[in-house]
Amino acid sequence: MVETNGIELTEQEAELYDRQIRLWGLDSQKRLRSARILIAGINGLGAEIAKNIILSGVKSVTLLDDQNVKEDDFCSQFLAPRSSLGTNRAEASLGRAQQLNPMVELKADKGELSKKSNDYFKNFDVVCIIAAPTLELLRIDEACREAGVKFFAADLWGMFGYSFADLQEHNFAEDVVKHKIVSKPNEKTKTELVTSTVKRILKYPAFQALLDFDYKAQSYARKLKRSGPALPLLRVLQKFRDDENRDPLYSDRDADLLKLMKIRDEIAAELIPNSALTHLFAQISPAAAIVGGAVAHEIIKTVSQKEAPHHNVFLFDPESCCGFIESIGTDALKNN
Repeated sequence: MVETNGIELTEQEAELYDRQIRLWGLDSQKRLRSARILIAGINGLGAEIAKNIILSGVKSVTLLDDQNVKEDDFCSQFLAPRSSLGTNRAEASLGRAQQLNPMVELKADKGELSKKSNDYFKNFDVVCIIAAPTLELLRIDEACREAGVKFFAADLWGMFGYSFADLQEHNFAEDVVKHKIVSKPNEKTKTELVTSTVKRILKYPAFQALLDFDYKAQSYARKLKRSGPALPLLRVLQKFRDDENRDPLYSDRDADLLKLMKIRDEIAAELIPNSALTHLFAQISPAAAIVGGAVAHEIIKTVSQKEAPHHNVFLFDPESCCGFIESIGTDALKNN
């Protein structure tokens, strides 16, 4: 039995997580071992996030989803077997998810996200919400801030994906590498690399900051040439969901494309080309793996308190097939 700070790892756990312990240290693995994670929305993106979180060795993961498995899910949702068609998506994902790591406590919750009280989210250390309307994201983020719970919002439309992190005031340790002079006086200068661990604090704004961000400002317009129209495209897609109570469907591609163009023309006509609206139908497995891997990695960094998490928006652009980070709102990074 291995014990640090009152948290125990069995010999079996220490052996299973040996490579991770070597990578980010025993204390970080201990923090993971005590973490309780909620993943709401077990579509293809949610399955990818869940897979990586479960493999990392957290204490528990709750899969929350009131939707049933549909034929479209099999494009990217690998946790639900084909025999589960028509059954609850969270429950259908439980068996394969548990096989990934029997040491993690897993629970399926068939409840509806909008009917969960604010107190519900206090039971977790990290809450990750996928495919939710804007008002729900605002409500849950506010509840998490009141309870001191780390909040992530994530989504994937076709090949376009994003995540937003609200970690409030986040403490972490970062390794800093510097050159140290080791030669004696009057000798040719010799140096060696020395690594030291520095404690830092990074402050995050609430989800409202993403809604308030002015992507039409001149300072951001210059960045569009480098990063593409990802942020205004996100605004268009979120409004489509809020208005239609669903995401664009491949089966209604032509009609939904016209709806997307109408919303685009209303809020960002000059920023989003028609070509950017053609990659947004059904979740694509490779994109789910990329975005899901990025989100899970940020959750692991947050829980382990090892290295700086992204501040604070990750965007995956389908036309360039590149991911990049945008810092929305104000931040403060300082040494302790």
